[in-house]
Amino acid sequence: MNDSRTPTDEDLGAAIAASFGGGAVTVVVANDELTLLAQASDIVPLVTFLRDDERCRFVAFVDLCGVDYPTRASRFDVVVHLMSPKHNRRVRVKVQADEDTAVPSLTGVFPSANWYEREAYDLYGILFTGHPDLRRLLTDYGFEGHPLRKDFPQTGFVESWWNDAEKRVVNQPVRLTQDYRDWDFLSPWEAMDIASLPGDEKAKRFGADGEKAS
Repeated sequence: MNDSRTPTDEDLGAAIAASFGGGAVTVVVANDELTLLAQASDIVPLVTFLRDDERCRFVAFVDLCGVDYPTRASRFDVVVHLMSPKHNRRVRVKVQADEDTAVPSLTGVFPSANWYEREAYDLYGILFTGHPDLRRLLTDYGFEGHPLRKDFPQTGFVESWWNDAEKRVVNQPVRLTQDYRDWDFLSPWEAMDIASLPGDEKAKRFGADGEKAS
């Protein structure tokens, strides 16, 4: 990487991994994009290196988001996307976390990470240490749970509605009046145990061309 040529993603990834050593950073190149896998405890020094090193100069903070894999012990991925205008290159950084282990905040490296981390906390419940104001961003006050977790019920736990008599928004537990409804056999939510469906007898009376069978 000492010549003037633009390094490939593989070369740049290898140089970044060598700068940390000990296998702290794993390099993956897929779909023409460089991805760096690291431990959550290393995310701040890694992102700082990506911002400041002249071979990288990933100075533009693009995005931070969460991904939920509920069957995994560390169920969350925290995914960070950075861009280098100088080298016309992007990089993805991924670390894993669980519901109890916090990820160090990147607000000290990129102040613009503030609301992204709040969003990840709000929608997934991912905790960030060192964040200056870690509170919900998109859901309302008193909202229960984290709506982008894959085990979050689609109905939610609380419903909100405008009470015209009281002239205010009322929050109350969700009430489902059809919890125990007995669906008929045509319901797509229940398997059908019949050999034919209503209307199949027409196929026996008429041929494929629509003419009445003899």
